[in-house]
Amino acid sequence: MPDQTDSLNPDTMMDAVTLRVGDLEAMSGYYSGALALTPLEERAYGREVHRVLGRGATPMVKLVHTPDLPGVDPRQAGLYHTAFLFDDAPSLAATVYRAAQTPRSRFVGSSDHLVSEAFYFTDPEGNGIELYSDRPRSQWAWTNGQIQMATEYLDPNAYLQRHLTQDVLDAAPALAGRVGHVHLQVGDVALARAFYVDALGFESTATGYPGALFASAGGYHHHVAMNTWHSAGAGPRAASLGLGDVAISVPTREDLDALIARLTARGVPFADDGRAVRVSDPWGTQVTVAASGTTADDLLA
Repeated sequence: MPDQTDSLNPDTMMDAVTLRVGDLEAMSGYYSGALALTPLEERAYGREVHRVLGRGATPMVKLVHTPDLPGVDPRQAGLYHTAFLFDDAPSLAATVYRAAQTPRSRFVGSSDHLVSEAFYFTDPEGNGIELYSDRPRSQWAWTNGQIQMATEYLDPNAYLQRHLTQDVLDAAPALAGRVGHVHLQVGDVALARAFYVDALGFESTATGYPGALFASAGGYHHHVAMNTWHSAGAGPRAASLGLGDVAISVPTREDLDALIARLTARGVPFADDGRAVRVSDPWGTQVTVAASGTTADDLLA
């Protein structure tokens, strides 16, 4: 057993989020049209069909067809939103425009968070989506180990007028994108901290928002966020559509071994198949931590 470390590797990143969906074709069509994702791999497991979509070779979402499950209860623990990160303002603008033009999208709002600029949508089955790009890290401000973020008005029309061109719109499917962070609904912030910070090894980056905690690896503003805004007191999740898995990528097998040491020390049960460690948070949300290099085929294994 390697020496136990308290934190995830600084090069930790988020990976494709798994969503359980009631209508696979409609949801696949939505993510292809609104976010310019393309199907990468597909596999059937009995009645369940698993389909991975992304940009280039980068998986961004896995859709699992589970039509017999009930819809999401917005008061239970689970997904608040999946945040898709784009390299620059034109790439973000192109995706925002596509999402806004898709009839099944519901635009929720836009915000300047100081560290990033973000636009929010809801997909046809009620899953939250954030589309964002980061400001340079040199412009981020930290005070006593806390990242300075805010929720300031961002005019969506002015943003598109400033950054959108026909060339970048046409090129959207070829532009880079990935999951930048995942924001979760939980029943209790202190319990979420014990799992996501103390056990998984993320570092707390912002605690000043009432009912919320932000955490990351490597000095990022946040890879995960947990809030109780709609779910305070929620217990274990019932089986439903919506979030199926939160995926995290670490650089090496040694990082997985360090994670196992943290989980073991805290009595947190887990499964290790040699490539990835799977563990459930206190509300039953599955978290998969895998060594880097995850492909669409790996997500279907």
